[in-house]
Amino acid sequence: MKSNHLKMNKHTFYMIVCLTAMTLMNLNANAQNNGKSTPKSGTSKKPAEKNTAKTKKPVASNCDVIETPSGLKILMLVKNPTGEKAKKGDQIEAHYHGTLANGKKFDSSRDRNQTFKFNLGEGRVIAGWDEAFAILRKGERAMIIVPPSIGYGAANMGSIPSNSTLYFDVELVNFESPEPYVPYDVPGLDTITLPSGLKYIVIKNGVDTAKPKPGSHANIFYAGYLTDGTKFDGNLGTFEGFDLDVYNAGVIQGWKEMLKLMHEGMKVRVIIPGDLAYGSRGYPGVIPPNATLIFDMYMKELN
Repeated sequence: MKSNHLKMNKHTFYMIVCLTAMTLMNLNANAQNNGKSTPKSGTSKKPAEKNTAKTKKPVASNCDVIETPSGLKILMLVKNPTGEKAKKGDQIEAHYHGTLANGKKFDSSRDRNQTFKFNLGEGRVIAGWDEAFAILRKGERAMIIVPPSIGYGAANMGSIPSNSTLYFDVELVNFESPEPYVPYDVPGLDTITLPSGLKYIVIKNGVDTAKPKPGSHANIFYAGYLTDGTKFDGNLGTFEGFDLDVYNAGVIQGWKEMLKLMHEGMKVRVIIPGDLAYGSRGYPGVIPPNATLIFDMYMKELN
């Protein structure tokens, strides 16, 4: 009898939370329809839909509850059964409204009319978010209840007291997968050799007029290899570019020389002799002494 009573209270609690969230959703929707809210930011995108007759649009949910072993609880508000699921490394675009157990708001992307982006499964957000957004589908909206163990734990975050259970009304607006990377295809392309001994092969020229100058900052993607094909470092195939000051970057000499020759949008294969790389010291455990290094480099942005 006692367990049934607890179960009933638990169910009632979830329904109250769910119905409250859905009421707030309707109020927000009505406010928008009446012209009382600011249009969403241009970064917010409508959920993509497949162009087939069988595609189903997101629909209101009956507040189904998903509970996971970690203690995360997901109360579904809007379902999108045909929506795709994101995978680790995908860049999530989401809206959220966060409150404490007493209903006090501590943060909201909707108040800013600006979606929030993060890379799924890389620990850039609290563990409860990484877990929840791996379950939700594109276009779905839910109330997620995050216990302290997968939230901020005992840390005091100012507006969020230590050991707080967090309540988020979240929407998975969209997600993108990083551009797949494979080593650049260079056979048949010309190799340019500089007086320093640096060699490079142009894969894509980019914008000729967008060249770096003193004070320029670039967003660089790269993959580094030893001459035997062993990859030792890189961020190509991710969303995380390497931002640096082109003329004052703390990088190896071969990079300093190459960066000044690149254009925005340019892709190159660079062969850097040991004396322009890590020299006789190498990089213990990673790069042998006097090693020639090969880099695929992409200057995505320049400003």
